[in-house]
Amino acid sequence: MSDPRADDPPADSSDDDFVLTLARDVVTAVAVVAVVAALLFAVSGVWPPFVAIESGSMEPNAEIGDLVFVVDEERFAGDGAIGDTGVVTLEDEQEGGHETFGEPGDVVIFAPNGDPAETPIIHRAHFWVEEGENWVETSANDEYLNGNDCEDLAACPASHDGFVTKGDANGAYDQAVEYQYGDTNVVAPDWILGKASFRIPWLGHVRLLFESLLAGVGALTAVGVGWSIRR
Repeated sequence: MSDPRADDPPADSSDDDFVLTLARDVVTAVAVVAVVAALLFAVSGVWPPFVAIESGSMEPNAEIGDLVFVVDEERFAGDGAIGDTGVVTLEDEQEGGHETFGEPGDVVIFAPNGDPAETPIIHRAHFWVEEGENWVETSANDEYLNGNDCEDLAACPASHDGFVTKGDANGAYDQAVEYQYGDTNVVAPDWILGKASFRIPWLGHVRLLFESLLAGVGALTAVGVGWSIRR
């Protein structure tokens, strides 16, 4: 008489199957994420391709908690872009058809004063100025100067070619106010990290929550996830 236990599978067979299945699922998930990341980078041209909005300076066109898709400034350039910057200003598009985030002109993400250690800013490019230009007289809207003249502003006359910027909800140009890191200079083209393309409402809250949780343990949260924008 044969022993019925002789046909039983090894005791660790089911454990091996579980490990193999888990490993396959992990590899598949990583591959899917890698493909999606590659596609996003192919379209965007920048990494990371998303920013999460932390402040209301661009309301109502971009609100706190929005996740914004960012593209390289030279991609999808509208008619009237300044030189080879790929950026269209609000001033140039007042009568044109190039709008982003509800108003004429491009919304750009830039390092304030070119400092990569500072939190990037996402604001609209209002007009272009050239080195030495008294832009307060030539291009500025008096309403956004905080009552200042050129001699009152560190960024006027312009020390280099670049953009004067402003948050849609702010009452003054960035170059007409002082922030925590000091005066904001005219935004040079090579300070620009990308252009805002579209927003996904509320999804940025996940990104911000992730950052706040990991900040408590000193983790770097921006790598591979996206910037957070505080202005």
